Amino acid sequence: MATLATGIALLSALSAVYAIPTRTLQARQAITTLATSQISMFKPFTFFASAAYCQPSTTINWSCGANCNANSGFQPVASGGDGSDVQFWYVGFDPSLSTVIVAHQGTDPDKIAADLEDANFFLTNLDSTLFPGVSSSVKVHNGFHDSHAKSAPQILSAVQSAMATHSANRVTMVGHSLGAALALLDSVFLPLHLPSTTIFKTVGYGMPRVGNQAFANYVDQHVTSLNHINNKEDVVPILPGMFLGFHHPSGELHIMDNNAWVSCPGQDNDSNDCSTGDVDNIFEGDVSDHDGPYDGVEMGC
Repeated sequence: MATLATGIALLSALSAVYAIPTRTLQARQAITTLATSQISMFKPFTFFASAAYCQPSTTINWSCGANCNANSGFQPVASGGDGSDVQFWYVGFDPSLSTVIVAHQGTDPDKIAADLEDANFFLTNLDSTLFPGVSSSVKVHNGFHDSHAKSAPQILSAVQSAMATHSANRVTMVGHSLGAALALLDSVFLPLHLPSTTIFKTVGYGMPRVGNQAFANYVDQHVTSLNHINNKEDVVPILPGMFLGFHHPSGELHIMDNNAWVSCPGQDNDSNDCSTGDVDNIFEGDVSDHDGPYDGVEMGC
């Protein structure tokens, strides 16, 4: 017992000397590698996120390319957006997964990287009508806020219709890039308006930071199932910078250079195995990693 106590004291002393936060030490110890079977469970959601780039003309004629048609049993309910002023989105039901799917279109990696480096954005409060009861301390990127508000009422109506039609109590939100940011906002928005018995899941790919520390804490406390998957040296997940007040919630999965997937606990885990630690700044990032591949799937049509 004395040896153990001595070791703990030494670790504490080293932490103080090198000013290493306790959270970081614990997070690095807890990083785990996903098994192949665990990785494969995400592939249907990857295809759904990719399909949001390939908006079909109608929900009846759901045919828009290999990635779009990969989940063959999917039953579309509604879709919207114009791909310009309003991002494409769609809602439907997947019987094999027993869940309603809500998917948001992303955007060109060069464009979103440039937008997130633009100094004109700012943190703003959530709309009290869309997000009733959420503290005014919770703030998000104004561009993401405005983009989400343009389609939120229509998406809520479509989800309610899909749940009623298919007697569903599960809702899964997916998206890539800007679409991942919108999916994360949906993961806060939809539970405020749907039955408390609803089971939610959110899977984002190449997700930028969406809000401030209070937002990240709110997500950690209220969003029960979230994974944001970052590919190698993708620069988008480290934007906007933490020095501007932005923070990721927990739930990161990082695809490493050897294609292993690791789970990075905590918010903005700064281990070299995780995105925040691996990509210290935009000059060390690679925008070509933004579209994937995510377990062999490239985003887009």
